[in-house]
Amino acid sequence: MQFPHAPQHTQLPLFEAFMAQPLVPVLQEVIESPWGIEPEAFSELSLRGAAGNCLNLLAPILRELSQDQDARWLTLIAPPASVTQAWLRDAGLNRERILLLQPRGTQSAQQLTCEALRLGRSHTVVSWLNPLTATARQQLISAARIGDAQSLNIRLG
Repeated sequence: MQFPHAPQHTQLPLFEAFMAQPLVPVLQEVIESPWGIEPEAFSELSLRGAAGNCLNLLAPILRELSQDQDARWLTLIAPPASVTQAWLRDAGLNRERILLLQPRGTQSAQQLTCEALRLGRSHTVVSWLNPLTATARQQLISAARIGDAQSLNIRLG
């Protein structure tokens, strides 16, 4: 079987156009501006499944944060009832570097989280706000920037 001979068209392969340009300026740009020198002020982690399984997944993250060399606190705002002092101990967290805070009176967990972030006494403030509106998220980001802190919201579902 023969195929009809297709006319010869001059076309650069996809990558040849890029290869024809020198890479040194592009590489220099990447080296001079590395990724995210400053960490994001807000992160969110969504965990689904049995509460015990979610806590098992969360434990190493909190352990790492509790052992941070920063002299400030790891603050947990209104954690689920299963996050007890015994759980913190069993998970290997440094309990001397952790504050557990609950909102009081008419104060919401969102307000308490923003206040803890703004004060700057914590390197990371972990909240369990669900649902989290776009406005609430922006408030957390602003407060975290003011206090030079990180906001981590955990969504359990």
